[in-house]
Amino acid sequence: MSLELLILGSNSAAFAHRRHHTAQVFKLQEQHFLIDCGEGTQLLMKRNKVKLSRIDHIFISHLHGDHYFGLIGLLSTMHLFGRKKELLLVGPPGLKEILQLQLRHSETSLNFHIRFVEFTPGESEMVMDHPKFTVTSLPMDHRVPCSGYLFKEKPKKRRINRNKLQDVQLSNLDIMRLKEGEDVLNADGSVKYENKLLTLDPNPSFSYAFFSDTKLRPQLQDMIKGVDLLYHEATFANDMAERAVQTYHTTAEQAAKYAKEAGVGKLILGHFSARYKELDPILKEAKAIFENSYLAIEGTKFVVDGK
Repeated sequence: MSLELLILGSNSAAFAHRRHHTAQVFKLQEQHFLIDCGEGTQLLMKRNKVKLSRIDHIFISHLHGDHYFGLIGLLSTMHLFGRKKELLLVGPPGLKEILQLQLRHSETSLNFHIRFVEFTPGESEMVMDHPKFTVTSLPMDHRVPCSGYLFKEKPKKRRINRNKLQDVQLSNLDIMRLKEGEDVLNADGSVKYENKLLTLDPNPSFSYAFFSDTKLRPQLQDMIKGVDLLYHEATFANDMAERAVQTYHTTAEQAAKYAKEAGVGKLILGHFSARYKELDPILKEAKAIFENSYLAIEGTKFVVDGK
């Protein structure tokens, strides 16, 4: 099993230099998540051969237009395509009201149910609890209520070592106990099958943290320590550090220092200002501090599989 992140859009504020507004598709445990939905997202999904029918969860970070103006169009297309499955929509207070207003005045009644979950501004809380993973909101420091998200697989069970089963007869209950890390016992309490002789360590549990528009958030560093993949906004290079502070954004240098201190696996930089036609300065600035830094180039897929 692995996690995959597909970058759809990576620009801030406005379309520029062939870069679009923030949007990405994240895949974990065969579940597909759309994270933010800037204008044109559904066209970028089509370009990258992402099927709308696979998206059952949408996470919106905040109510600045470059992060959600594509949402009503995408939901309308799902409706026109005959979607019936429930859709989970996680986002800030006010998003539900906006969508209901748009649907009401267009006299549209969707074929499918939307289950709204509002994050609490300024707080970190679990917004999704799946049997195999959790999603936790990460409060950002921006001009409006804004949240990032931490996707984290739950610990996995031990694996049966098939090479050790030639002379062993295991029942389904035996297998279940072994996967839970227990020995299999005889009726008298003695050990029948020793766990460590018949099992392998669990596969790794993966994690991904999405940091939307924000100033640095040192108080979240412990929560994301050691994540496999971190997407962090890097709207400006360090020459615009004062502008970053004024607009509640982050520089590439700041994001790289943050990633290094948190011990993350890979850093993905995005949400680029339109003032940067070329992104080499952004990447160079980050790599000088954290070598495993990459640009959120549209159409790029990042895969973590433990290999």
